[in-house]
Amino acid sequence: MKLVNPDHTSAIVDLINTSPYFSLLSLNVQTIELGSCILEVHLEEKHLNPFGGAHGGVYSSAIDTAAYWASYCSIPEDMGLVSVDLHVDNISPVHKGKLIVAGKLIKAGRSVCFSEATVEDEKGKLLAHGTSKQLVASGLQTINHVLEAMGRDALPPKFKD
Repeated sequence: MKLVNPDHTSAIVDLINTSPYFSLLSLNVQTIELGSCILEVHLEEKHLNPFGGAHGGVYSSAIDTAAYWASYCSIPEDMGLVSVDLHVDNISPVHKGKLIVAGKLIKAGRSVCFSEATVEDEKGKLLAHGTSKQLVASGLQTINHVLEAMGRDALPPKFKD
């Protein structure tokens, strides 16, 4: 297996953290590595439901993101991923603080990747768990599409020779 280029993943983190949806929800990806992704969300008023707790959609978006990017380094550079299924279990509410979301690749196949992610508070309390299936596809949601949509230049290569 090829080695993932850390310059590439660093550039990806910078790119996705400035994307419109990530900015809207203040999702902040910390790391993307082979088989894993860590992100954080510092809860603000905009994340809360009418009952004063984090909206389940915040958990779902964070789990979808962490699971997706945990799969990213396992696919060829010219391929893309499309989330086709997301299952989220909201386990415990939270009202303030920081959410730490850890995505982990479970299985990378030629046509489907399967990942999971957990949401914990700063003390390590499990708040939510989810699983995600992503379709591996040529020509769909590739990094080149991200670059085009965000008006950015090419990134360093994904893999080291």
